[in-house]
Amino acid sequence: MARHPNSHGAQTRSTIVRAAADLASVEGLDGLSIGRLAGELAMSKSGLFAHFGSKEDLQLAAIEEARQRYVRQVITPALAAGSGITRLHALCEAFLSYVERGVFPGGCFFASAMAEFDAKAPGPVRDRIAECQQQWMTTLERAARDARAQGQLPAGSDPRQLAFELEGALLTANWYFHLYADPGYLSRARRAVQARLAGEATAAGRRALRPAPQTGQAGAAGDLATQREQ
Repeated sequence: MARHPNSHGAQTRSTIVRAAADLASVEGLDGLSIGRLAGELAMSKSGLFAHFGSKEDLQLAAIEEARQRYVRQVITPALAAGSGITRLHALCEAFLSYVERGVFPGGCFFASAMAEFDAKAPGPVRDRIAECQQQWMTTLERAARDARAQGQLPAGSDPRQLAFELEGALLTANWYFHLYADPGYLSRARRAVQARLAGEATAAGRRALRPAPQTGQAGAAGDLATQREQ
């Protein structure tokens, strides 16, 4: 891949990858091509080729842009919210806020990418999507393990199962919110997350969950990352 050490080249490349990630969230990574993106940005194909030598290079750069945006908008705010069950709840709330604020025009980038690539043969793009998703699941699971270690979840609780169930509610909310243009599905997900955590938590865990974020709003974790990505 060609490198552009000068600031103008770096700025141009940053503009390209931001647009690529946004476009891919709507049209899919397979629909992302140098020609399509050149038209979107009113650039020449040769100008784009100077930054990305192939469609795969462009796809991988879009995934990395999406990963960095996800870290800024979801993970970093939630990690500032505390530890244990408080952090687990904050991670879920930060995800719903990220969807609600339209950080990507097509909803969660990785939810779209997983649906697009789950049945495809392994390769660099599919493997990177899977790796990023696994990092997110590990973050949820680690927070659940910490909650168990702090006595906020029972000793016999299964952190991996809990993370899996919470992720199911989050992904469903993302898809239904965009398919039906109905924010009520985000409210349903918030109630589902709160009920699932409170239902499994110990008395100490339930105390840590108070006060709950208001249904239908961005919530405490989301308030830490309210500026929409452009």
